[in-house]
Amino acid sequence: MTKKKVSYNEAIEEIELILQQIENEELDVDDLSEKVKKVSSLIKLCKEKLFNTEEEVEKILKEIDNEK
Repeated sequence: MTKKKVSYNEAIEEIELILQQIENEELDVDDLSEKVKKVSSLIKLCKEKLFNTEEEVEKILKEIDNEK
């Protein structure tokens, strides 16, 4: 089974939802650990996407500068 690629916005929305559940004490203790792990992996995914986007933008800007 292939995993669906999660977009940055989808990851942020899921993080916010889980944080809201934690803040509102909607999660029971059994689910808390799993949700914290999920948030951790989503944060890692977001950081990777931001890093990759930053690299791409810098590469494009360098290419533009070299064309001058």
